[in-house]
This record gives sequence, structure tokens and C-alpha cells, in this order.
Amino acid sequence: MSDQTPKGPSSLTPDQVEQLYYGAARDGQLELLAEFLRQGADPNRPDGRGFSPLILASYNGQAEAVELLLKAGAVVDGRDAKGATALAGVAFKNELEIARRLIAAGADVDAPNDMGRTPLMFATMFGRLAMMDLLLEAGADPTRADAEGKSALDLTAGQSDPSIFEKLQRAAAARDEG
Repeated sequence: MSDQTPKGPSSLTPDQVEQLYYGAARDGQLELLAEFLRQGADPNRPDGRGFSPLILASYNGQAEAVELLLKAGAVVDGRDAKGATALAGVAFKNELEIARRLIAAGADVDAPNDMGRTPLMFATMFGRLAMMDLLLEAGADPTRADAEGKSALDLTAGQSDPSIFEKLQRAAAARDEG
């Protein structure tokens, strides 16, 4: 054989196979991702940067890949290298469909990252009103404090859109009454 012979799938290195797997999750290549899962790929094993397939799919807006991974046993509240869950990532990116799927699968709407920031905090900091509504309807706590002692309510005070602060004030008051 010459050096010009094309390499087939059997000649892939383990690193290349891993790149294909995580790339399939990130890019929403459903057939390839499904085949990896059928062959026993772990839906919870993080890549070299600390991202699980579910987090990669979620952070990159791949709703169908998220669904496939959840059905394959992906842990909905698995964490990335900074302690963030998939729901936190989609909260600031405003991926409502994926957020709904994660919440339906049991995602903790108040899961804090390593700095104590919750999905609601990310949604409020980035002015994601529809995401805020979704998280509040799912029971997110607007008064939960992060590592600096600030809540989602505190993080919105002084923002240019006063409706965000008012919405969180109403949600906090409703929690106190209930």
C-alpha cells in the first residue's frame, strides 16, 4: 500500500473518535450522535474542557440532540468546568425551547454555578425577559444570593429596563406570600 491510501474509519485515533462524538453533540449531527450512543458512548462523560455532550448540545442550540441525549440517560443537571448546568447556559443564550426540555426533564431551576449564580441570574443580567418568565413559572427563586451576596433582584437594580426589576420584585413578593 502506498502512503496515498485513504484512511478508513478503523484508522481513526481515539482522539479523533472523541472529537467526532463531541462534535456530533455540539453540531446536532443526530444520526452520528445516535450511533455513538448505540455503541455505548457515555452521555455524561465530559470532554477535555469539561463539557458533557448535553452541555455542548444545549449551549449550541441543538434541541433535538438535547432530547436524544436526555433519552440516552444524560444527567440533566451535570456541570461544566465552572459548575454551570445546561440550563444556566441556555438561560443567558435565550434558548427557550431547550430550557423547556431541560425543565421538563427535571432540571434544577436554581442550580448555582461555582460563583453561586443561577439560571435566573444569567437571564436577568442579559435581559432575557421570556427566559425570566419561564424560569419564574418553573419556581426559580429571585431572592437566592450568589457568592457575593447578590440575588437576581439585586443584579437587575439600576438596569435600563425597569420592567425587569419590577417583574422580579413581584415574583419575590409572591414567594413570600406563598
